[in-house]
Amino acid sequence: MHTLLPFLLAMIAAIVLLQMFAVKLKVAYPILLVVAGLLVSFVPGLPVVKINPDLIFFIFLPPLLFEASWTISFKEMRKWYRIITSFAFLVVFFTALSVAVVANHFIPGFTIALGFLLGGIVSPPDAVSTAAITKFVKIPRSTSAVLEGESLLNDASSLIIFRFALVAVGTGQFIWQDAAVSFLWMVIGGAGIGLLLAWLFVQAHKKLPTDASSDIALTLIEPYFMYWIAEQLHSSGVLAVVAGGLYMSSKRLIFLNSSSRIRGYSVWESFVFILNGIVFLIIGLELPEIVQGIRSKGIPLNTAIGYGVLVTVVLIIARMISSYAALIATLIFRRRAIPHVTNWKRRYLMPLLLGWTGMRGVVSLAAALSIPVTLDDGSLFPHRDLILFITFVAILLTLLVQGLTLPFIIKRTRLFDGIFNEAEEEETRRKMKHGLKQHVYEVLKSRYESDLNGHAGIEKILRQWEERAKVADDSWMNEKTKLIFVELLESQRRYLTELNKDPAVDEEIIRQQLYQIDLEEERLKII
Repeated sequence: MHTLLPFLLAMIAAIVLLQMFAVKLKVAYPILLVVAGLLVSFVPGLPVVKINPDLIFFIFLPPLLFEASWTISFKEMRKWYRIITSFAFLVVFFTALSVAVVANHFIPGFTIALGFLLGGIVSPPDAVSTAAITKFVKIPRSTSAVLEGESLLNDASSLIIFRFALVAVGTGQFIWQDAAVSFLWMVIGGAGIGLLLAWLFVQAHKKLPTDASSDIALTLIEPYFMYWIAEQLHSSGVLAVVAGGLYMSSKRLIFLNSSSRIRGYSVWESFVFILNGIVFLIIGLELPEIVQGIRSKGIPLNTAIGYGVLVTVVLIIARMISSYAALIATLIFRRRAIPHVTNWKRRYLMPLLLGWTGMRGVVSLAAALSIPVTLDDGSLFPHRDLILFITFVAILLTLLVQGLTLPFIIKRTRLFDGIFNEAEEEETRRKMKHGLKQHVYEVLKSRYESDLNGHAGIEKILRQWEERAKVADDSWMNEKTKLIFVELLESQRRYLTELNKDPAVDEEIIRQQLYQIDLEEERLKII
């Protein structure tokens, strides 16, 4: 413990330094972390970092999925649900099937079940890698919503494939009827359990005398409860966390106060950053042990690298085919669903972009490491080390090749030139703020008209919203005025919630304004 703890602290320090270096180089930090972990792994004398395979999912996945479900725009998910669900389920299954067929044909000793196991591991793209890479280029909100929504659901679909394949490898048989019933329970039961627990958690936050610290502490353990209970009931813990997180995110204004929301945002951002950083470092640190494992099985390193490259190529091609197949199907069957686009290049190169965003990462590593060392009968799990090595190669190649070239492709093709209208976005913000101002003025006139004249505090509030003037002296803010001001802030939140129902309004702009309102309410507490 005394030797491992300094190493873990050094890992966190390295993550922070590498992230700052990545920002300076304008490179996605997961790429630097994987490369750094790979280089550090060859330093002699370092302790071996090992995580219990049974706990790998439980430690990392619940908080990562929970945080992602809070940051995604549910409105955008509803808008693009067809393409999101097709990528999250159909594309993942097609990718896993492609990997299974190729692995069965080209890798000696690989059965179809082992192929599906490998396919389930490497089929889901990593949201963290994609988000970290696309932050250096500007992409439309619709595209980022598709990528974020896909990443939330494809983890569940790929892990379901992984679980069924694991059973098939262990038992040597696959019963379709049982698998279908189990699949339905995992999907429907997982989502239902997550929603039920999320509702209970919301009620607990509302009725218990919590403060910001206790609210944040509860949100840190809630995804673990959702995941664990769903898994104990043999359902999908991933879907439980995603469904529960989406529900709680939609109710955040109801059960969390401004202090909990502001402080919780910072806590969760740091917590998830450290978790992601540790996983990407572990990806690199695990390589020497994985290489030793395949060599102990008599597999030449060059041969194993060739298998990894082959599977990676299959992943890229399968995603490309799926992207263009989705476009063709939409053009044939639902042409009216495609918005009118005068730029043909944008229409026909967009599937190329979606196909090239298939970087692998956290989920693939977690799934690979969770493969048991032995089967139920005590025999060694077949080709476990080779599967781990192929997974590592797929993660490394997709991060380096696709990750480093994606920003260049977007800039070179000028795919989104002319699609961003900063003047239009600024006009949306101006209209929203003007609407807020009018709303506040109407609330004041309707509820406090009799108090407007002669009350210095209320007149100050009215002038503030009418003129947006900064008041140097806060002595006018007495307790009654504070209550009125807080009521006006809450009224603004309701106004913005209603405004967010307009499909033309970007939810990100709404969330930014809600954050400003939370900050204003916090400022009132220290006056």
